[in-house]
Amino acid sequence: MDRRGILTGTLAALLPYRLARAATPPPSRVLRFVPQSDLSNMDPVWSANFVIRNAGLLVWDTLYGIDSQMRPQRQMVEHEEVSADGLTWTFTLRPGQMFHDGTPVRARDAVASLKRWAVRDTMGQRIASIQQSLAVLDDRRFRWTLQRPFPKMLFALAKSNTPCTFVFPERVAETDPFRMISDFTGSGPMRFMRDEWVIGSSAAFERFADYVPRAEPASWMAGGKRVNFDRIEWRTMPDPATAVNALSTGEVDWVEAPPPDLLPLLARNRAVRTGVSNPMGTVTAIRLNHLQPPFNNPALRRALLMAVDQDDYTIAIAGSDPAMRKRMMGFFTPGSDLYTEEGSDLLKQPRNLEAARKAVVDAGYRGEPVVILSAQDIFNMRAASEVSADLFRRIGFNVELVATDFATIQVRRGNKAPATQGGWSVFSATHAGVDCINPAAYFGLRANGERAWFGWPDSPRVEAGIADWFDAPDLEAERAIARRINADAMQDVVFVPTGLFLNKQAWRSGLEGVVPAPMPVFWDVTKRA
Repeated sequence: MDRRGILTGTLAALLPYRLARAATPPPSRVLRFVPQSDLSNMDPVWSANFVIRNAGLLVWDTLYGIDSQMRPQRQMVEHEEVSADGLTWTFTLRPGQMFHDGTPVRARDAVASLKRWAVRDTMGQRIASIQQSLAVLDDRRFRWTLQRPFPKMLFALAKSNTPCTFVFPERVAETDPFRMISDFTGSGPMRFMRDEWVIGSSAAFERFADYVPRAEPASWMAGGKRVNFDRIEWRTMPDPATAVNALSTGEVDWVEAPPPDLLPLLARNRAVRTGVSNPMGTVTAIRLNHLQPPFNNPALRRALLMAVDQDDYTIAIAGSDPAMRKRMMGFFTPGSDLYTEEGSDLLKQPRNLEAARKAVVDAGYRGEPVVILSAQDIFNMRAASEVSADLFRRIGFNVELVATDFATIQVRRGNKAPATQGGWSVFSATHAGVDCINPAAYFGLRANGERAWFGWPDSPRVEAGIADWFDAPDLEAERAIARRINADAMQDVVFVPTGLFLNKQAWRSGLEGVVPAPMPVFWDVTKRA
């Protein structure tokens, strides 16, 4: 069915998500938001899902936060001290911070939260590997003592990629890092309304009256998080036409990721505004299972580099406007200090399907099923998966496209069994461009085997390069190491880069203060009655 035709249907047919107004504040005090995908769980440390991170930023505060200039800024921390030898970091929390249950935020909560974070986060793991101790000094102070200096400490604690340094009550933070939390008590500007949460449909957040924002202006994850709404409601709308229609009619205020082909409809509506959501873009990639056939064979992974045309992916996701997409012939974000195309010859050359088909045969491919997971409820992942399925078939792979929802993929992609036993071969991944500017927060680039992100690439030389980057004394040294990392990652094909695209967000013209950022920033947004 044509989606534009759907838009002319009746509102009752299109919007099963109409909200009951009697139990909520007046519309000007309620913000209704459509996230890019469903809020399938509420553990922003256990999950790497950006939507869960975004919800987490409302509910839990972080020790530090990255600002719009990519600088780490204090958030829950009042000040820090570092010893002259760089081995001892002492942190003091801001006074007066409270959890939603009325208990004060204390240093022991921060320490327990950091310990859980460090198990799941790549930078946290690196700090833990050189840690001598992480100890509580008193209610407001804790100390991290290292065996050798870690000059990128503040960036690690402030970064925007998942997981962030959210602070939970100690009792919650003591949850096994590989199990989801069930207690959503936070200390952020909004309380999560657990009783109203319907997975696949909706979630709600209400203002926490005792939250004390910082005095500084808000900037991305940093500064004063002043929310001007009594209530923020998230409405899951998997059908893009439904979301666009709801925005057009004023049933919702803000749509995080309307698909490109429906943006012209919104552009003609004077009651709606659109703008780039993330100025650093989104990196898109083919994620391969390195543990199981056929892509445990590096020659088959390299055959894909010959076959990929990045324009196929970025046009399918972002449309034909060249301003909304970029080629990415390396692993670091185009335009960033470390971007390099060293060792990327196979990817840079014009696509050669005949050579790719021959390479597949020469590598000994025996017809094993290639199971491609496709998230139907996330537009860009669905579009990229369909491009991959077509491409893989054209170069001789036996493809099975599994069309499902992202929540199911989140579970299945952790299965290390063969594809015929509930595992997988391929899925389309995205990473915020801001997370791919260097190795620090770039979990998709890690190649430490079964400890790596889904796909579990194992490349000791890539890992050695990443370790060297952390010790680099200056930018020129970082760039030299980045060239080496890129060449090694291309040779071993940690993943297949398929380009970078820009998304647009859309909101009602009465909503003011919406800013471009790597995540929806709700601070300082206002709504005219």
